[in-house]
Amino acid sequence: MRVFVSAGEVSGDMHAASVIRALRMTVNIDETYGIAGPCMREAGCDTLVEMNELNVMGIGDVLRALPRIYRIRRRVLAELEAKRPDVAILVDFPGFHMNLGIRLRRMGIPVLHYIAPKLWAWGSWRIRRLKKSQDRLASILPFEPAWFAERGITARYVGNPSVAAIHHQEGERSTFRSALALSDDVPLLSILPGSRPGELDRHLPLLLEAWKQIRQRMPDARCVVPVAPGVSMEQLQPLADAGAVLLDRMAEDYALHTDAAIAVSGTATLELALWDIPTVLIYRTSPFTLFLARRLVRLNCIGLANIIMDDTPVMPELIQSDATVANITDHAVALLSGGMKAANQHRAFRELRQRLGEINPAREVAAMAVEMCTGDRVSN
Repeated sequence: MRVFVSAGEVSGDMHAASVIRALRMTVNIDETYGIAGPCMREAGCDTLVEMNELNVMGIGDVLRALPRIYRIRRRVLAELEAKRPDVAILVDFPGFHMNLGIRLRRMGIPVLHYIAPKLWAWGSWRIRRLKKSQDRLASILPFEPAWFAERGITARYVGNPSVAAIHHQEGERSTFRSALALSDDVPLLSILPGSRPGELDRHLPLLLEAWKQIRQRMPDARCVVPVAPGVSMEQLQPLADAGAVLLDRMAEDYALHTDAAIAVSGTATLELALWDIPTVLIYRTSPFTLFLARRLVRLNCIGLANIIMDDTPVMPELIQSDATVANITDHAVALLSGGMKAANQHRAFRELRQRLGEINPAREVAAMAVEMCTGDRVSN
């Protein structure tokens, strides 16, 4: 098999790397190449294009980057015309990948989309485009296959990568605390500030001030900051200077066991729910992006855990003007103190884990890719 794999951002790079490793354990792979980040390269993927050439965020950034994105797409298509993979696995990043998928299928290359685009949230008019852009669709949210089936697309629920990641990192709370030289009764907060440059610019000053306010109200409290791939320790140094301990999110023995968390909206908020950590979600964006979102998005919530739980804010969401230092501090202190608010989240997170199940998505996606090449069902 020759396999083309493409990812456009940090989380996609991690998920794609897991699929590449699962493929190599399943069948003999002659060559794996693609739009790759560091995790994919480490898993043995040759780089046609560096992933960070595509990593932009926000409507304004995307519009400015369009000429570069078009050049990248032309370059990739020219490479694949010569290299002709047996299957293309396109991971998340739907704006770019749906367009690329349509062109790959025109070339006779089978396309597997991994992480179905969230058309149920906004952009359902893109259904026709999605139909043209893929041969198989792998979903990571349990309610999605039924939604897509109603619109003429067959999707397979392959499990959620966050569940697989948490099971891989099931370190004990006592071990986590011991590594930080903390006793069990010390209130411990985690702060997850996001990974994209724009997110960090908007949220770090806010989080830093909130942490200082929390320390004033709870002098015994301590804080850890998991550092996501692509984020340097230097970028988070202001939090470290304020007493937070920086943790390598990719360390082999990484495990997160804190009493509460403040997190910028993203995959991290779902992971926190799976860790059973009561969390307050925050998010600020540009006024233009917010203007568009309010007119396009048809959901009450933006957090994945909340969306899975029937679009209900079991994890409080402080968005835009509500994301103030005072509001963040009040919510974080309430969660760190325990009580009913934390207990309600624990109860909801148990139900969330039952809904997601324990399927290994990387193995499922690898099996789908092999089926597309051979026509044979692969047993996991």
